[in-house]
Amino acid sequence: MTWTRRAPLVLVGLAGVLVLSGCGIRATTVPVDVGAAPSRVSCDTPGQPAGESGVQGFRATVELVCGSQLVGVERVVPVPEKRVGRDPVVLVVQALLEALERAPSGEERDAGFTTAVPDGLTAAPARAGDPAGTVRLSRKPEDLPPVALAQVVCTLAASDAVSAGPGPVVLGGPDADPPRAWECTETVRSRPESVPTLGELARPSASPSGG
Repeated sequence: MTWTRRAPLVLVGLAGVLVLSGCGIRATTVPVDVGAAPSRVSCDTPGQPAGESGVQGFRATVELVCGSQLVGVERVVPVPEKRVGRDPVVLVVQALLEALERAPSGEERDAGFTTAVPDGLTAAPARAGDPAGTVRLSRKPEDLPPVALAQVVCTLAASDAVSAGPGPVVLGGPDADPPRAWECTETVRSRPESVPTLGELARPSASPSGG
């Protein structure tokens, strides 16, 4: 089945970029019952460190791991330095990837938060012929640790600047392989090691007339 996606509302997403001046952001409070595990974690951080004065950023929900589940943490995500020719969507995705790669604060670690997203993961523009909304990564999505992939998929799915609405996230790697659709569901959030793929997406024909 060919999946189609509406082009992301990039300008609307970037219009939400804020200039921060030392405001503290509270994380989403989601207690997690880990049942018979050796210890229980609260998955609750009282507050985020104050932002740096003059730092540009946007509010986003970053999916971290806590109690073997994904828990959304509200953060102000700094915008990477703009490079010549960088696509606005790529800038947002890169900022979210860097937020996922960043080690949780001491307070977050005490509450049970960790991240599985490896350092150095970067975003790149879609290739010619990719379906609308495709995000290319510096590593093939299926080569990432499953929990890391779940974090990326669910974080991007929750971003208005990246996702056009409810539905799968279309990810590709650095090579010419067709992108795949990945879905963030409640099952994925509760069992992030099992993020499902919806399969490869057919590339649109370069010439509708065939010639």
